[in-house]
Amino acid sequence: MTDLTNGAAAPQSATPASGGVANLYRAVWRWHFYAGLLVLPFMISLAVTGAIYLYHNEIDRWFHADFMQVTPGDQALPPTELVAAALSAQPGTAVKYTDPARDDLSTQITIQPETGPRMAAYVNQYNGEVLEVREDRTTIGWTVRLLHSFRLLGATPRMIIEIVAGWSILLVATGIWLWWPRGQKGGVVSVRGTPRRRVFWRDLHAVTGIGIGGFIVFLTLTGLPWSSVLGAKVNQWANGHNFGYPAGLRIDVPMSDEHLDHVAKTSWTLEQAQIPEATQPHGAAPISIDAAVETFDRLGMHRGYSVALPTKPSGVYSASVYPDDLDQQRVVHLDQYSNEPLIDMSYADYGPLGRGLEWGIGTHMGQTFGVVNQIVLLIACAGIVLLSVSAGVMWWKRRPSGSLGVPPLPADRRVFIGLFALLAIGGVLFPLTGLSLVVMIGLDLIWQRLSTPGRSAPQA
Repeated sequence: MTDLTNGAAAPQSATPASGGVANLYRAVWRWHFYAGLLVLPFMISLAVTGAIYLYHNEIDRWFHADFMQVTPGDQALPPTELVAAALSAQPGTAVKYTDPARDDLSTQITIQPETGPRMAAYVNQYNGEVLEVREDRTTIGWTVRLLHSFRLLGATPRMIIEIVAGWSILLVATGIWLWWPRGQKGGVVSVRGTPRRRVFWRDLHAVTGIGIGGFIVFLTLTGLPWSSVLGAKVNQWANGHNFGYPAGLRIDVPMSDEHLDHVAKTSWTLEQAQIPEATQPHGAAPISIDAAVETFDRLGMHRGYSVALPTKPSGVYSASVYPDDLDQQRVVHLDQYSNEPLIDMSYADYGPLGRGLEWGIGTHMGQTFGVVNQIVLLIACAGIVLLSVSAGVMWWKRRPSGSLGVPPLPADRRVFIGLFALLAIGGVLFPLTGLSLVVMIGLDLIWQRLSTPGRSAPQA
């Protein structure tokens, strides 16, 4: 049986025979096609950049070994000398000091010049040599991260993440419905034919999809915190109303208008957390960065922590660290005059939602379960690329010459009512996806009007 409605050939091995189910199958297949058409290119980009980012530390330390790797010495120089060396190579204001996570890694000093973007100076902490000065967040790891999150494209294009997220879940849901055996044996857990035949690519697509569908949904949901609209709203809600800090952690100290995410790398949960202000006692002098770092070490901060340096009299030393071990996540704000912690919080202090979100984000980034986490997600990313490529090949082999190959309309259009109701629920949960859904429905109606008239409905 061959169906040429709207120029598309129906999959002979999978289309149900009964009229009602066949109509629903065609409706689901049509919107599975639209979802794939919209998001598969982005899914390939996210999968490739995500797979690379899983190993960003290893890649950075290899690719940038000339300024990231150092030979450990007997004694590291004090932070003040390292900051002075960095400022001699790059004039400006030192705004952040990053403790090396290991003895064989260099110390990073972030500097804000009088004009232009922030710069990062990499200093050998054993001899004070400045190994590299470059624009901040321009290493391979950071570049891949910015590409993965679409931040390099600006704020508006980042909304694509949320649109792709909603459509990806739709893609998985409709894909499972299309995969459901309904009596057939091939293409369920096995691949038939050879790469020369379309059925091979159809089965490969179906089997791969059912194998990684759960990973797609997981990565989609745990990636949503970085979206521009829904992610920002959830972030605001998750942080409660105590200036973004988890409930019960705010100490009665003055708060500035500066947010933690603006001065140092931080966990998603605390991105909107405001930084406290220090009150300068009469005649008191601020402590040095040496004293602040010594205090952070004494407090047991995990190695690799960053210290945002105070740049005004009311500023504080803000140390933060987010290692693979969630229990070691920590933020400490230190009064620059009294050398006393104003706020000291860790992962254990987050609320249930905050802990759950941070666990999801850490797992999404391949950190929670170490090497196993990285390998499993690497396989999932490879599966997403294979899923997308097989969809493209399958479509190319199926589509009639000169046609887009949109799957055929069902003979009974009423089946769309229930389908659109389900799609609308997803549109409410994912607002930007909902807007794009309305656009796609409009385009589909236009496509139906422009389709060549006179073709008969398919026979089951």
